[in-house]
Amino acid sequence: MKRRDFSKSMLAFGLGSQSAFAQDNETGLAGGDYYQEPGKKIPVRRFDVVVAGGGTAGVAAALAAARQGARTMLIEKKGYTGGTVTEGGTALHSFYNLWKAFPGVEKRQVVQGIPLEIVDRLIEMGGATGHADQTVRYDYDSVCTAIDTELYKLATMEILDEAGVFMALNTLLAGAIMDGSRVKGVITESRSGREAVFADAFIDCTAYGDLCFHAGASCSEPNDYAVCNSIGLGNVSMDHYHEFLKAHDAISEKAIGRRSGKDGQIVRLSGRTVNLPGEFAEEAAKIGMSMTTTTVHDNYLMFIKINMKMPASPTDRDAAARTELDLRRRQYRAVQLFRKFVPGCEKAFIARTSPTLNIRRGRLIQCDYDITHEDVIEARHFDDEIMVYGFHDSAPRYQVKNGGTYGVPFRALRVAGVNNLLACGMLITSDHRAHMSTRNTVCSMGQGQGAGAAAALCSLKKCTTRELPYRDLRNALEKGGVYFEG
Repeated sequence: MKRRDFSKSMLAFGLGSQSAFAQDNETGLAGGDYYQEPGKKIPVRRFDVVVAGGGTAGVAAALAAARQGARTMLIEKKGYTGGTVTEGGTALHSFYNLWKAFPGVEKRQVVQGIPLEIVDRLIEMGGATGHADQTVRYDYDSVCTAIDTELYKLATMEILDEAGVFMALNTLLAGAIMDGSRVKGVITESRSGREAVFADAFIDCTAYGDLCFHAGASCSEPNDYAVCNSIGLGNVSMDHYHEFLKAHDAISEKAIGRRSGKDGQIVRLSGRTVNLPGEFAEEAAKIGMSMTTTTVHDNYLMFIKINMKMPASPTDRDAAARTELDLRRRQYRAVQLFRKFVPGCEKAFIARTSPTLNIRRGRLIQCDYDITHEDVIEARHFDDEIMVYGFHDSAPRYQVKNGGTYGVPFRALRVAGVNNLLACGMLITSDHRAHMSTRNTVCSMGQGQGAGAAAALCSLKKCTTRELPYRDLRNALEKGGVYFEG
């Protein structure tokens, strides 16, 4: 296909086409038009701990709470668990410190506990690459831990079921019931109807900060990231993709691990678009396509990430709806690029998409402590930390000092102004630079374990999150396999 024809075909699926989505002045709402719902009695459930959001952090939080003996409910709007791990990432970053970038620094597996247990189970199922060594670009991450998205869903659901977690899947968090500065309960909606769920302690792992928002917590919406919808490509070859990048001297990342049950295989690649054919590079940039991908299988690229910056916060329903269409148009373009330019990918097709767009930040929740950029890059530690972490997604521009770790303090998870609510993952850390570390998957998983253990202990001791003795929390986390420096 000639470049002119290719561009014309792309325009047919372009971002500027007319749509029937609501514009700001076409919402269908008349000024001051409201409906007063009649009051009614709804069924009540009672638990010790409620975790809102069954994604990256939520799985670990619910599991940790249940293992502390708390009757735990996990509320998830989709029909499976896993969240961003299964939908928006390319690999799990990172269980290790950045030792390869600093000669002489000791290699340490700094995130263990529940996150590691999940990956170990996946490895046994044939659903992970293992902690594959990065052989190119050591200054970003020393390892690549890639997973099979579908097996991750199964593994996490099974492990939650074994722990006795009540999984309320296909269930929407619709509101909060407040008693002064305390969350008394939440309102849920499902095909079974509307319910109230009371508990002692609550954890918001929704990524959007929905529970904190409903509880009236102080929050903002920075809209400081692109959103994406990653696709899985079938009928492709990681080895052919490697040859394509190599032929243009474009390889920027490469990791070797287990693929289709065989060790020593390429499981992660990334490329420099500046070295690639002009038309490919131009169109890839236009649709926000990342050149990074991972795989656990020979004939599959698990993640091809399509990014797009929204003009409004992803909490804006109507803006998000328009973006959903735009992203799927871009996905179609991405497949055509692979078919046309990458040898061995002529019959590529979309084998997987996320059910909704993925975010890196929705609402930012104000907590008792705000982790700073300096805390991260200076490898600072705290007297109430729940985990340590050593990965930064902006490396090599920003790295944790000397291949070390920084601590995530418990106070950074305590929602300001609310006595029994914790926030995890994407919801914390106002500085974009620091957030580029704390929002990542493995850090979110570790935060989840810390929050889950804390919430269960608060329920057991009948205390607030600010009254919980740190020594009790630290003991529970150490028993749960969490690694601490020193």
